[in-house]
Amino acid sequence: MKIPDDTKIQSVDLKIKDLEISVNFYSTLLGFKEIERRDYTSLLSANGNHPYLISLTEAQNSIPKPRGTTGLFHIAIRFPNRKELARVFLRLFDHKIKFQGFSDHLVSEAIYLTDPDENGIELYADKPRSEWVWHMGQIQMDTLPLNLNVITSELDDRNVWNGIHPETDIGHIHLRVSNLQKAEEFYFHLLGLNITSSTYNGAIFFAADKYHHHVGTNIWQSKNGFPPPENSVGLISYTIKIPDKDYLIKLEQSASEQNLLIEPFTGKHLILLDFDKNKIRLTL
Repeated sequence: MKIPDDTKIQSVDLKIKDLEISVNFYSTLLGFKEIERRDYTSLLSANGNHPYLISLTEAQNSIPKPRGTTGLFHIAIRFPNRKELARVFLRLFDHKIKFQGFSDHLVSEAIYLTDPDENGIELYADKPRSEWVWHMGQIQMDTLPLNLNVITSELDDRNVWNGIHPETDIGHIHLRVSNLQKAEEFYFHLLGLNITSSTYNGAIFFAADKYHHHVGTNIWQSKNGFPPPENSVGLISYTIKIPDKDYLIKLEQSASEQNLLIEPFTGKHLILLDFDKNKIRLTL
């Protein structure tokens, strides 16, 4: 099956240790708006409205995610343009946030860091699609040094801060997996995403339509690894929006045949597990 072209990542649900610390990071510093709080869970979006983009759930007795386990590599927060990426970068820089890397991926420009629980975060803006290069059905991506001067030169009003741009969304999610063949079996053969790049050593990228990737998978630190303990901080689940009811019904049947179905189709969504026990909500 070929997944509908208008498929996208809608939201990510994270388990964190301290809600106030995490809300301060995602809301006060990054600029997301808290739209709702339910007991120990905060829902955040870029425009202050549902659907949320990031859910933070506090578990005070949680432990750090053990090294070598599968699960979240990073969530990728996508800005509508380079200027808005620069605005958030300079705000984080001014607040002395530690960065992990800066990369030009040919299709996008990206800045890497972690949240207070060491959940990986990529902040990025896509380059114009006219600059993307496809060869034999796969997109050309790379990891080159990013010229931060080019990014920050876009911003002529550095002191203006009204929070994150309302068109910001979750562009993709990148996962640590135990086996790339199993990842391909799930995300390509079962879910129906296209393989957009398999040229990186130890990684495969998948997407709907002609995007560079909606889901990234790698075995760089998790080859033959196991899911983290239930009480670890990190990924609880993530949501893929697939606005095609018939497609979801077909997925339900395929996932059930492989014992990957957790919650059957309700008329609005269903829940699957991939082969590394990552929980995925598929919603209309």
